Amino acid sequence: MRNFSISPREMAASLWRNRTLVKALVQREVVGRYRGSLMGILWSLFNPIFMLIVYTFVFSVVFKARWNVGSDSKTEFALVLFAGLIVFNMFAECVNRAPGLILGNANYVKKVVFPLEILPWAALGATLFHGMVSLFVWLVAYAIFFGMPQVTVLLFPLVIIPLLLFIMGLTWGLASLGVYLRDISQFVGIVTTVLMFLSPVFYPASALPQEYGYLLSLNPLTPAIEQVREVLFWGRVPDLKAMCVYLLSAGIVAWLGFAWFQKTRKGFADVL
Repeated sequence: MRNFSISPREMAASLWRNRTLVKALVQREVVGRYRGSLMGILWSLFNPIFMLIVYTFVFSVVFKARWNVGSDSKTEFALVLFAGLIVFNMFAECVNRAPGLILGNANYVKKVVFPLEILPWAALGATLFHGMVSLFVWLVAYAIFFGMPQVTVLLFPLVIIPLLLFIMGLTWGLASLGVYLRDISQFVGIVTTVLMFLSPVFYPASALPQEYGYLLSLNPLTPAIEQVREVLFWGRVPDLKAMCVYLLSAGIVAWLGFAWFQKTRKGFADVL
């Protein structure tokens, strides 16, 4: 039986070797999602626009919410909230799909030459596409209400890379578990919903009472959400030391997920 490498180097090497195939799978995923609809891929643009309008109206007009006590801006809360949602939605979209990745592509499992480990990369690529569309909508809205976006926006890729590694680790692990434990998809859906409210998406991290602050510190989404807001809205350079720790931790999670996937993939064909 063929042995599959669990080397950390193989994670990147596999992506590079199969980059053309990954690109094709991402294109198929993005286009296929809107195939048959009247407006097609334009829905990927309209969805975040509509959601941003809803958030702006609900929080700034109905609830009159403000992110900063001394702020009079009616749109600040919606834009800060939406920046956090960009991060969370990328996480939730990819992780919620993960348990069904292998099950939904069972025809690839019996093809010995097909690199199954790239399916999570393809899922992440499609998620990134929608995330970048949402980011574009956010930047346009910021320009309309506040003027030229902060120059620190250019640091967005730097702060999002650790999150992507963390997502990949979970996706590899859950994709494998989804083959053997079919109930895992239901469990993941519940966990992501809970995480949305335990992450500083709808509130600043400082708003949580001190005795519950450890919950946010244990949440791997917290640093990504906070740092994305720092570079997008507040115009601050992220804490490089914290980001390095986050990057190292995310890299370990990515490798563990990849190693688990490579070790367990031998049994996929038998189960399916």
